Amino acid sequence: MDTLLPIPTPQASKFTRLRTLLNSHQTEFLLEAHNGLSARIVEEAGFKGIWASGLALSTQFGVRDNNEASWTQVVDILEFMSDATQIPILLDGDTGYGNFNNLRRLVKKLEQREIAGVCIEDKIFPKTNSFIGGERQPLANIDEFCGKIKAGKDSQYHPDFSIIARVEALIAGWGLDEALHRAEAYHRAGADGILIHSKLSQADEILAFVNEWANRAPLIIIPTKYYSTPTEVFRTANISIVIWANHLIRAAAASMAKIAKEIHKTETLVNIEDQVASVSEIFRLQGADELLTAEKRYCKSSNEINAIVLAASQGEGLEAVTSEYPKVMLPIAGISLLRRLVDKFKHQQINNITVVTGYKPESITVKGISLVHNDTYTHSNELYSLHCALKSLSNDTIITYGDLLFRSYILRDLCHMSGKIITVVDSMFPSSQKYHIKDIAFCSKSDDRSLFSQEVYLTRIETYQNSSKANIKPNGYWVGMMRVVDEGRNWVLSALDELVKREDFLQLTIPDLLNYLIDKGFPIRVLYINGHWLDINNIEDLARAGDFAHGYQ
Repeated sequence: MDTLLPIPTPQASKFTRLRTLLNSHQTEFLLEAHNGLSARIVEEAGFKGIWASGLALSTQFGVRDNNEASWTQVVDILEFMSDATQIPILLDGDTGYGNFNNLRRLVKKLEQREIAGVCIEDKIFPKTNSFIGGERQPLANIDEFCGKIKAGKDSQYHPDFSIIARVEALIAGWGLDEALHRAEAYHRAGADGILIHSKLSQADEILAFVNEWANRAPLIIIPTKYYSTPTEVFRTANISIVIWANHLIRAAAASMAKIAKEIHKTETLVNIEDQVASVSEIFRLQGADELLTAEKRYCKSSNEINAIVLAASQGEGLEAVTSEYPKVMLPIAGISLLRRLVDKFKHQQINNITVVTGYKPESITVKGISLVHNDTYTHSNELYSLHCALKSLSNDTIITYGDLLFRSYILRDLCHMSGKIITVVDSMFPSSQKYHIKDIAFCSKSDDRSLFSQEVYLTRIETYQNSSKANIKPNGYWVGMMRVVDEGRNWVLSALDELVKREDFLQLTIPDLLNYLIDKGFPIRVLYINGHWLDINNIEDLARAGDFAHGYQ
């Protein structure tokens, strides 16, 4: 066990790689998986091998760990797990699903699916989980179990397919001597390794077995019950493989229960959507990247959405915290505003992102974006910044301020809404004494939350204290986000061609552009939201931003 073995090349078979882990000069680790998705997660986490747990496999079927799932159903799941990964899989094969003949057929079917090995335990079929009344469970006859091991080894095709013998004597209360007697018999029968199991909360009897075993063959343990034992103890004891046996299925069950209760309680997805993996992350784990690449090559789409982020400002009123970088690089819960915004776009498959810089552009270190510089940022407004980025204004473009935090569904709904120009308006308007704020939105209809996808159009954006509609109750306020599509792009370009001729062009804002378009008769559709966003305009906003970000990552 102390012999240095060559590290397998990427071309080595899964069978050979598991055998190398068994005979490694250092302690190796396997993590439980129970389907293709969890298997890929284990591989991406960096593990060198997977434990296909009998408990986890039966749990994902919704049945007991008593051989209620047939071996053919288990093998079907294993095929998906093997196809999804490159690392070897060791199957928790219970008792071998029957006698020696059942094991011979199982070995054949596992090898066909590149499952690198199987662990069988010396209990009676149908088995019961070791932690359920373990001391009341009878053990298999030693000679019969040895015959099963020999049958499996005689049946294997690949020389490195591994059969591990799991000794249940400690679980069943038969003592250390019986455990050692059985392990030696199984080793002589051809087992490639011994798995010694215990249900005690301390590793004492495992370590006693290790001491007596004296490295006669690779030794495997499952410290589910004695999990507090430092891993270094296992290394010192020359344990070949440590298996973390059921923790992904338990984590999944706990998370699913929590989310299910929350959805049932609130009857909405708004509170949980940002707490679960995005759909795009699921697509990635499914291996959709290759298909997306093929689609770009063979089915090039003209409907790709671009984004323009207006981010030239230092931040008026925030100079005390933006002396070294612009407002969009302010850290919110450890992540910059711009990084959070870019991540939102990426999750919606919006990958062509142009950021208009101004103040200290060299401090913008966010990857995956293109930069355009507004060299007049000290005396120009955001409309000129947009003008600087006109080459990035495609037939479908999101235009947004760079200081926004918002829940993901707002961007998703904006991307899916029909219209040539669409603006986002928050209908949760503050109390009347705060009507002095700018970007007040007046719309063709109020937000009727009982109606889904209302057809509402923007009629004006103004600063309330200077509003020509002071006697009319506003419908909300514009959050600083809009989308232009197809003809809408031409409307914007035409409007900019006219507005750039004005002497005050450098002082014009995006609301000035929207009002100009409205005056020309172009319809600007409204996407109503009800809160769930925040912009950073002052120190107070910055103080609230951390709590907002923690809640809506």
